[in-house]
Amino acid sequence: MKRSLIALALAALLPLSAQADDKLSYTWIEADYINVDGDADGFGLRGSLEFGESNFYGFGGFNVVEIDNTNIDVDSFDIGLGYAHGLSDNTDLLAEFSYLNSDVDGFGDVDGYRASVGLRGSFSDNFEGVIKANYTDGDDFDGDFTATVGAQYKFTKTWGMVGEIEAGDGGETYLVGVRASF
Repeated sequence: MKRSLIALALAALLPLSAQADDKLSYTWIEADYINVDGDADGFGLRGSLEFGESNFYGFGGFNVVEIDNTNIDVDSFDIGLGYAHGLSDNTDLLAEFSYLNSDVDGFGDVDGYRASVGLRGSFSDNFEGVIKANYTDGDDFDGDFTATVGAQYKFTKTWGMVGEIEAGDGGETYLVGVRASF
């Protein structure tokens, strides 16, 4: 069922992306509010840096969430490398690989890796979307497939508001933030 929904969403993204004409930016920084399963919330910073005209980009993020009704903080970061292959002037096929680390107060560190593949496209000059299929695994936890769906509404060429949902068997994460693209 999940694979069917992902395939349907990917198919829906392709024809709509033909309406815009701006190149997608892979150099940006954003500040986010994060909610995990309604049981934890906090804040984070994320960013991405495009490496010239190579189609490669580096990305990373750091966030701190507190589990509700506890004093337990979870500090997490990720760092990775991505590649964006242009399918059209405003639609890119993405491939990403990243290292993940989470430090849970009183419980220690957890390390893992994530591989993602997806599409990112502009629907108009002010609106773009992304959809990705992810696989996350590590020594201390079982592997999990998740899906990410996100959007950005651009107020100006630089400033925009982002929203993102990542869902899988391990739960759901919601993110809302402000992005500056360069």
